[in-house]
Amino acid sequence: MAEVAAIHWFRKGLRVHDNGALLRAAEGAARVYPLFIIDPHFANPDVVGVRRYSFLLESLRDLDNTLQVRFNSRLFVARGKPEEVLPELTQRWKVSKITFEHDTEPYAVRRDGDIRKLFASTPTLAHVSLHSVYGHTLWNPHEIIKINRGSPPVSYTTFLQIAGSMPEPAHYADPERLPTNLAHFSEAEFSVPTLTEMGYPENPPSYNPKYPGGETFGLARMRKYIARDVWIQKFEKPNTSPNSLEPSTTVLSPYLKFGCLSARLFLRELRRVCAGHPHTRPPVSLEGQLMWREFFYTSSVGTPNFDRMVGNPRCRQIPWDTDPALLAAWTNAKTGYPFIDAIMTQLREEGWIHHLARHAVACFLTRGDLWQSWEAGARVFDRWLLDSDWALNNANWQWLSCSCFYYQYFRCYSPIAFGKKTDPEGDYIKKYLPILRRFPKKYIFQPWEAPLDVQRASGCIIGKDYPRPIVEHATISKANMTRMAAAYAAARPDARDESNSEGGDSGDEGGDGGSRSGGASARGGGRGRGGSSARGRGRGRGAGVAAAAATPTPAPATASTPAPVAVARVGQTKRSASVAEMLTKKKRE
Repeated sequence: MAEVAAIHWFRKGLRVHDNGALLRAAEGAARVYPLFIIDPHFANPDVVGVRRYSFLLESLRDLDNTLQVRFNSRLFVARGKPEEVLPELTQRWKVSKITFEHDTEPYAVRRDGDIRKLFASTPTLAHVSLHSVYGHTLWNPHEIIKINRGSPPVSYTTFLQIAGSMPEPAHYADPERLPTNLAHFSEAEFSVPTLTEMGYPENPPSYNPKYPGGETFGLARMRKYIARDVWIQKFEKPNTSPNSLEPSTTVLSPYLKFGCLSARLFLRELRRVCAGHPHTRPPVSLEGQLMWREFFYTSSVGTPNFDRMVGNPRCRQIPWDTDPALLAAWTNAKTGYPFIDAIMTQLREEGWIHHLARHAVACFLTRGDLWQSWEAGARVFDRWLLDSDWALNNANWQWLSCSCFYYQYFRCYSPIAFGKKTDPEGDYIKKYLPILRRFPKKYIFQPWEAPLDVQRASGCIIGKDYPRPIVEHATISKANMTRMAAAYAAARPDARDESNSEGGDSGDEGGDGGSRSGGASARGGGRGRGGSSARGRGRGRGAGVAAAAATPTPAPATASTPAPVAVARVGQTKRSASVAEMLTKKKRE
């Protein structure tokens, strides 16, 4: 019998630990070729920002080093379209087995399907066996959908009930050996490229590798937090700070996004630390963040056109405006609201922002102030976030725009009061917007209200050195609630709609990847009631999340009020109040 040569095709699972597909490649193989293909579909500086691409390259170098040190192997990094690279290397290395981690994103599903068809239809490749193993999620999302009678769960609560019936997620041992014919390795052909070679600046402005990529760093960061057992047991996501100068959460989401850290390993460690001790529970616990991640992945798998409004059967069809100037101001931290602009500056400079900060800027761009499409915001996050994840990013933007998952549009983040709650001195603003650092704290969140002599003394003239607000929040947010009510009334929700009032997040622990996707991402307990937990704790209304009313169902329309919209959910008592009444019940920022 001819000896077996195998390729393990790394894609997201950039790790050796808990890698079932890599273990499958090693089984019975005399030679194993660890391979990563730089796909031009993703290698685009206009789409993927420099920090995330740098994180990827760092992860590849770290993986290559691990393979060298532990297995006397190398990571073969090839460039080109996978459907062209794989057949060529398969024949060059006389490979009879290819393994890879299953990927649920639409592009990956099409790509993998095309490759399977290509191999099956090509006589010189038809003998090659292709094996995919689930490893990026805790469970196979299709199994969850099957249990839920063919559709993804609409609510997080329903998802948790199904997850509770699932077996413990699989866990795989590290391979004992990865024998590789290093004579086939050439630095010129297969080494990890530099940023410059990929079309990026080698040292971008303000570049600070605060979160270096790779399995080594992901495992070290996880162990650092796992050692804080009491902190883990008491962790409640809504009680973390969106504008602390150092992260108040784990920032493990980039490592989970690239698969440098196994979500299954993280879950197992969390459960070990919490076993036998009082501890918080989903949705606000750290385990809850992984469940938000799983919930959103399952939703993305079972929902057509999940990354867009049109053709997405679960997404509210809202007539968003398209104003490139407003979008550019938000993207480039020029809105005139220091809290919002500081968050967007941190996003650009570090590639990460807290999940509640994601909430604030996403609400501001969409339903809160600028009335721009969540799809536009998702594209910006997708470019700049280290942890941007297709499923989590799109899910969280739908959530925060009240397009899906969450429908309490009358709860709106204030771009002024929300940041003041956790940072009354404005230190976060001073760090990321140094032009404002000399403003007294009385004016740091609203510098346009400072008298001209104060502005001069602070070295910053509003309207010249820093922009005036591009909209008046107190006025526009009320107008947008009326527009949202009209949009809801024009298209009644599906009968299965349920509001996830527990709170979700693109999360920094794993549910992120967007607005949090992601983040946050990726996400427990940040959204419900404006950032409060399911048990009513956390920030809630006192955090600058203005709630227009305690009851969500407007009364029938009159000449002066918009059409009604039913948003009462399962278990709620349906009562009526007009949008106008809701807006006058609570003083808004």
